[in-house]
Amino acid sequence: MYEVRVLGKNIKYEGNMLLSEIAKELEIEAYVAKVNNRMRELSYYVNYDCEVEFLDLNDFDAVRCYETSMRYIIIMALEKMYPGIQVKFNQCVSRSISCEILNFKDKIDVNFLEKLEAEMQLIVKKDIPIKRKKISKKEAIKLYSSKGYFDKVEVLKYRSEDSVNLYECDGYENYMFGYMVASTGYLKKYRLKMYNPNFVVQFPRAEEKGEIPQFEDSPIFGKMLADAQKWSNDIECNTIPKLNKYINNNTAVDLVNLCETKHSNMLAELGMKIKDNIEDIRVIAIAGPSSSGKTTFSNRLRIELMTRGIKPIRISMDDYYLDRDFAPKDENGKPDLEHIHALDIEKFNNDLLLLIKGEDVELPKFDFTTGKRLKGKKIRIRSNQPIIIEGIHALNEELTSSIPKHQKFKIYLSPLSQINIDNHNPINATDIRMLRRIVRDEKFRKTHPSSTFSMWSSVRRGEFKWIYPWQEGADYIFNTELTYELGVIKKYALPVLESINRDDKYFVSANRLVKFLKYFKDIDDRLVPCNSLLREFIGESCFY
Repeated sequence: MYEVRVLGKNIKYEGNMLLSEIAKELEIEAYVAKVNNRMRELSYYVNYDCEVEFLDLNDFDAVRCYETSMRYIIIMALEKMYPGIQVKFNQCVSRSISCEILNFKDKIDVNFLEKLEAEMQLIVKKDIPIKRKKISKKEAIKLYSSKGYFDKVEVLKYRSEDSVNLYECDGYENYMFGYMVASTGYLKKYRLKMYNPNFVVQFPRAEEKGEIPQFEDSPIFGKMLADAQKWSNDIECNTIPKLNKYINNNTAVDLVNLCETKHSNMLAELGMKIKDNIEDIRVIAIAGPSSSGKTTFSNRLRIELMTRGIKPIRISMDDYYLDRDFAPKDENGKPDLEHIHALDIEKFNNDLLLLIKGEDVELPKFDFTTGKRLKGKKIRIRSNQPIIIEGIHALNEELTSSIPKHQKFKIYLSPLSQINIDNHNPINATDIRMLRRIVRDEKFRKTHPSSTFSMWSSVRRGEFKWIYPWQEGADYIFNTELTYELGVIKKYALPVLESINRDDKYFVSANRLVKFLKYFKDIDDRLVPCNSLLREFIGESCFY
């Protein structure tokens, strides 16, 4: 006899109890669970005293499990239809995953997609168990080689353990570097859509309360993703093993310089665009999600413009916060400093107008300790000096409504890497940003990673509400990814993540990042230039 604590109640059981059985008995919708704060699939059984937290599609970990399982059954269905087919998944627009067929001579069209969906629906309807098993690394290499999964074989070279986890479903075997649902019947929610030249799969999202968002094409953002994919292919660095190959060949310095030169070239292109229109441009607005590298980018853009005879000034939007007592309140009744109306929009617009007209303006200075706005320095700008503003609301027209659109040049930043673990397992750009922030918070703010994890869901909600809706209005999208960066960040991130003990609420999140970071070989951070955007997170930047 043992007790399982669920939803604040202790329930007694005898013998082995599958988590799926407990969830069904208690009529709880769940896709994965935490048992004593360890992530467990619903095919896991308990026979000991424990606390179980069932996770539905309002939870980011459950959605990640769902998306991982969805990729699995797409490949499974395709291989049933076309034995030997090779598939690659990439990040795509509208929070979807793009599926690229690597060795298919026929057209990827509506008929192809209808046939695939029919096969997937059959697999889902059969509700086939997805079983995890452990095999030796040698057996896994043999299996993957027989399937033509040579990218997975390359990844295994960097696995320190002698055994490998594998998932089997109706005779199909693969591993997707993540937790899986207990059976195919859980995967009822998805949409397949043609998106030339490939197709995309949409799935439920936690930020949409477990629903599938409407597909929204994003031409500018989509081009950024396509350019990132082309770049990673051109430099032959679109998977972890290919990145590690640079290090094995003692050419990591080449990779670092390739990536840094790409940033310099993009800055030069951006500088030329602004120079060509400098007679009209009065405000340069820069926005992007957390840990995009906005501060370093702003400094490098300022210098780039100075080389072209343009001398911009920067104004901090943070200094325009209303006194904290007047800020909008969040759902917990606390000041919501991410809300656009936490800023004094009227004063911000008036100050911009006065500066553009060549008048003296006394800028405010916000004291974050007291939550009060104080008087700052007085400035005046010349007629040919653009004003750089940077922050989460910088692209929002409400913030600068008094400035005509043709007088604003908007720049959107985000690190969008198209590097995968292997063809079936893309690395999410959100994970790159999270790792950047964890490293920076610990190094410069002495913030424990648990605190960073605890804020992340709120940060993400703010991004979906205040940043992403405005990205398509940008005049230029700057990809701040550095393909080599995880080889450098690993050294800083691993000790911090591994310091989180098993009882910590965020151990599961930390452990997930640790698992894939271990596949990267180290890149010496002495190779990173002092003006690199990466220095904003690892330190020793020439700008600070």
